[in-house]
Amino acid sequence: MRPVDLVGRTELLTAVTEGLRASGRVVLTGPRGIGKSAVLAAVAARAGEPVLALNPARSDRDLPFGAVADLFCALPAEDLPEGQAAAVHAVLRHTSRDGREVDPLAVRLALSTLLGRAAPVLLVIDELPHLDPDSARALDHALRRHAEVHVLAAGPGGELCGPDRVELTVPPLDFDEVAELLAADGVPYRLAWSIHRLSGGFPHLARELGRGRQHAAAELARAWLAEAPAPALLVAALAARPTPSLLRRACGPRVERELRAATAAGLLTVTEDRIRFTAGILPDTVIADSDWTERAAAHTLLAGAVHSRVEAAGHRARATDGPDAGLAAELAAGASASVRRGDWSTAAELGLLAAERTPPQEPELVLRRLVEAAAAAGRAGRVELARRAADQALARDDSPDNGVRVRLAIVDAAGQAIDDCDELLAEAAAAAGEDPALLAGVVVRQAIKANLAEGDPVRARAEARRAAVLAAQGGDPATEVMALTMQARMERVLGDPAARQTLEFALGVPGQPEPRELGNSPRFLAARHALFDDRLVEARTRLLELLPAAQLAGATEYVEISRSLAEVEARAGRCADALEHARRAVAATRRLGLSPGPSLYTAAVAETAGGSFARAADYARRGVQASREEHDVVFLSRNLHALGLVELVTGDPARALEVLRQVGELEAGQHVADPSLLRWHGDLAEALAATGSPDLAADLIERVGPRTPAVQACLDRAQAACLVAQGDPAGALTILSTVECAFESLPLERGRTLLAVAKVERRRRHWAAARAALETAVELFEASAARPWRELALASMSPRPSGADSALTAAEERLAELVVQGASNQEAADKLFLSVKTVESMLTRIYRKLGVSSRAQLGNLRRG
Repeated sequence: MRPVDLVGRTELLTAVTEGLRASGRVVLTGPRGIGKSAVLAAVAARAGEPVLALNPARSDRDLPFGAVADLFCALPAEDLPEGQAAAVHAVLRHTSRDGREVDPLAVRLALSTLLGRAAPVLLVIDELPHLDPDSARALDHALRRHAEVHVLAAGPGGELCGPDRVELTVPPLDFDEVAELLAADGVPYRLAWSIHRLSGGFPHLARELGRGRQHAAAELARAWLAEAPAPALLVAALAARPTPSLLRRACGPRVERELRAATAAGLLTVTEDRIRFTAGILPDTVIADSDWTERAAAHTLLAGAVHSRVEAAGHRARATDGPDAGLAAELAAGASASVRRGDWSTAAELGLLAAERTPPQEPELVLRRLVEAAAAAGRAGRVELARRAADQALARDDSPDNGVRVRLAIVDAAGQAIDDCDELLAEAAAAAGEDPALLAGVVVRQAIKANLAEGDPVRARAEARRAAVLAAQGGDPATEVMALTMQARMERVLGDPAARQTLEFALGVPGQPEPRELGNSPRFLAARHALFDDRLVEARTRLLELLPAAQLAGATEYVEISRSLAEVEARAGRCADALEHARRAVAATRRLGLSPGPSLYTAAVAETAGGSFARAADYARRGVQASREEHDVVFLSRNLHALGLVELVTGDPARALEVLRQVGELEAGQHVADPSLLRWHGDLAEALAATGSPDLAADLIERVGPRTPAVQACLDRAQAACLVAQGDPAGALTILSTVECAFESLPLERGRTLLAVAKVERRRRHWAAARAALETAVELFEASAARPWRELALASMSPRPSGADSALTAAEERLAELVVQGASNQEAADKLFLSVKTVESMLTRIYRKLGVSSRAQLGNLRRG
């Protein structure tokens, strides 16, 4: 069997290895397509003993002794007793020479003899249910007599492997594992969100979808669905939130039997209050393979079963093609109610249905509803829905007002991927003509694109100024405020002192309605500026005031507020709150398919503060990948900084230097002049000092400006690192004592400074002073729930802090043992059934968890 590189199966492969070692018999279970065959192949390809493989097909079940014949072909049959030799011949010829039937007992004895001779051997059986009954009985007889014949099998029917077998369930891949799997095929990170949902974490399905083979993926889904055909599945697929009680009301009591069969086939997970399809492609395929009459009938059943009038109206609308003024009005009312709840996705769906069911005799009403649906889809980040509504609107009326609005809705839906919207922006500008109000909306989005995609805040500031003037001329205060906010943001980036005045002017624009986008509102920017200036109480207060509005405004706004709250809480040392806000932002981003770079950065910041340095680095790496794919230079530099910081504090200054230099280049390319926005300068200077270039570090520190007190303190801490590198530890301690006082209100920064103090004191062999600094740091980190920093401080107190190894998973423990024993990455990969790339990633995580940076340090730590 050929070797297979697996993703996300490290723990499972370890369990298989241990199960074979303990009992000699392991059976893998799990639904079709979950990857059991790939695990079998990976284990077989690296087995330390001869392998016999059986892979019976469904049709082989009707072929007597078919599997035994395959084994007889693979095993030398010389010197068998006459009766057994005749049985072998009879099985291979299907009948003996004298025409008598095959003797089952002789076959069993022959198979037992041959397997016993081959032992020790690993027998791999894929698709246990497809074994023909005669072969299954013969194998059962042989395996009961030869414990040295190890068996690894997949599928139901594991009784063949005996009562002492180890049964292991192959789980679906989680999102991160699917993203890693797809990355090998060059699939953009943002697409991993939807592919994970569609595939349900089934690797083969995910790969087919990632490679654009939707037809092949649908065929896999159809084969799966054929195992438990049920009319109720279409009803469940079309329901917004299917539950057992809803399906009973819609389909009657017969549905219970269908649900049990579908659950047994692995198609569904059914709880009291929810029915979930195992993979998103299953309901999509059920719907795609139904005809209109079947869908209409299912929608009619649902319309009579759901409790919500609005939801019922949606189902009635989908059950008919004809216009219906009353139904359209009901749908429009539902769309308006969804807007008030902040459910822009539902508003877009209902609004589009309302437009499509509005009688053609009311063309203006149809058009208005299409435009509103496109705008709602833009707020929801649903690009395809926005395009569908926009296309219908433009086909009816491409007048300037409508043409600009619907095209900008698609641009807004694109999120961080605005770099792909050049054509739309050009069309919108052409449609706007000389109308200042319409043109203002186009120009402000050009400003956003100049900043995000092109990294050009100078141009972005100029475009924002122009948009503000145009909006004022056109009497559009909402767009004027949006433009002024963007202008103030770019002025802050460029170090322009006018930023404060511009922001105050934006806050005071008369007659401005509630902002269409809280993320581009002056109140939100005021909170961000307070964060940059370390006015954390003010920043937190402002953000919490915006949070209820964000929950109503839509997914993007909620993510932005949650992200900012996470950053404020991390800076303030409320690490548990930071992790919770970041978790919510990432979850919403994944659920809605938004651009992942910003939320991944925030997750890296929160994990660095209170979670895990290893997870922080993983989030930052993914954020780098996602930002590069979407040409988002702003969050590319931020994710790189998050990664570089982790590399620096976990003891790899050379790697940190490589990463942080990229940050410096990106920030210079973007003309970022305010060091308080992303405080990378001090970190880069520390990396330079730690790698033998204190003079370059000092030059960098000298060039930085303007400086807030916290920025100055960060640079002073870096200056202390330079002094240590230059042989002046006493001077470094003098500076660090001042820095510690400056960070009195920022516990994590103060604790990090105390770690630097301890390092200098150890260099001077002042052990008591070093321990005192570390104890104070531990107290600070414990009070802030700053877990990774606390572990770092504890690791500095002792060569091997109590419980340090407990952070390792079972697979990481095994890899650490192999490395300490001298195994190379390739040797470890072969023994653990992994790719070398996966071993390298795991080893990096082990280093971070244990606070070491080399194989030698790992060996010293493990040997105590």
